[in-house]
Formats: sequence, structure tokens, C-alpha cells
Amino acid sequence: MTLPIRIAPSILAADFSRLGQEVRDVVEAGADWVHLDVMDGHFVPNISFGPDVIKSLRPYTKAFFDCHLMISPADPYLEAFAKAGCDGITVHAEAGPHLHRSLQTIRTLGKKVGVTLNPATPLSVLENVLDDVDLILIMSVNPGFGGQKFIPAMVEKIRAAKALIGARPIELEVDGGITAETIGAATAAGANVFVAGSAVYKGDGIESYRANIAGLKGAAEQGRK
Repeated sequence: MTLPIRIAPSILAADFSRLGQEVRDVVEAGADWVHLDVMDGHFVPNISFGPDVIKSLRPYTKAFFDCHLMISPADPYLEAFAKAGCDGITVHAEAGPHLHRSLQTIRTLGKKVGVTLNPATPLSVLENVLDDVDLILIMSVNPGFGGQKFIPAMVEKIRAAKALIGARPIELEVDGGITAETIGAATAAGANVFVAGSAVYKGDGIESYRANIAGLKGAAEQGRK
């Protein structure tokens, strides 16, 4: 199944002093989703923001809020992020002992269900939850900080994940080091959703963002040929 190419800018790279406007601008510039990197300083070595910030951003756009929880434990906070306005919630397979329970909880909350794998985590952890997810997120860097370089070995992991998905209508997302130079290989391997932080939020304002997003989409489309 061929799903649309989607660019999901990570607001982690945006100007936090004007975050609402940055969200509005990037959507106007052509972003398909808004990616929300939630970090707790425990599961990953960084702290970002929580549900209250997401709730404050919700009025600025109707775009899909793609919430990536890099927190452990995640289960006690799923309802708060759902109520804050997230449209999809993605949890790490490594973040807790009961992945299936976490995914069921997200579904019960009425949100799109996602699962993330760190670079060293094998795809085998997905085998018994594939029918419970809408999205698989492959980390192509070790999570915690923006601006890292894409790990080339993840191209084969993306390809294997696409094969595992088969005909299921599951979005295959990649996060980490996505640029116009790396997105083509990830697309060719089967990914269709791309998280990009600094590659989108560089330059000065909406016209720069528009050019950056167009460049990413163009390179992704080339990867499909």
C-alpha cells in the first residue's frame, strides 16, 4: 500500500519564544503534520515540554498533532496528552513492560496509535502488535537531541519494517537526521512520514520554511521513482 508522503516538522527546532506563530507558519508553509517531541530527562537526556504547552498550541492550527512521547513510564500521562489535543500518540517500545496495554489505552482514548523503536531495538518487538497500530516510527538517531546525523544502517531497518507491515495501512515514519540528502533513501526503503527539525526551521520565517519543505518533498518524491 502506497501512502502519501508527509512532512512533519519537529517544533523542537522552532523558536520557543514565539511557538504558536511558528506552528501556524510551518503549516501554512506546507507541513502536513506537526511533530511534538516530548522528553522527560529520564528516558532521554533532555527535557522539552508537556501537555500544557501542547494545549496552548492547539488553537493555532487544525493540522494533525503527531505526539512522540520519549518518556518512561508513559501510561500515566496518555490521557493528559490526549486531552491536550494530540491526534496521534506514539510510545516507545522500550519505555515500559506492557507495550500492548499502552497501545490499547491510546486506542481507547480515541487517538491514532503509534509505536517507536530506537536504533538498536529489533523489529521483532512489533510482531505481536502490528494489528494494533496505525504508525511505526523508526528512530534514525538516538533520541534526545535535535541536529544529529542520520544513521545509515537504519535504511535497511526501514526496508525490513515496510516488509513487516505488508499490506496493512500503517504509516511508516522516520525521525532523525532527515534532510534533502537523506530523505530519498528513506523514501525508497518504504517510509512515508518524515520528521525534520533543523532542516525545516532554518532560514528566516515562512518563506524559508516553504522552500525547505518543498525541497524535502521533492527529494522524497524522487526517492519513490
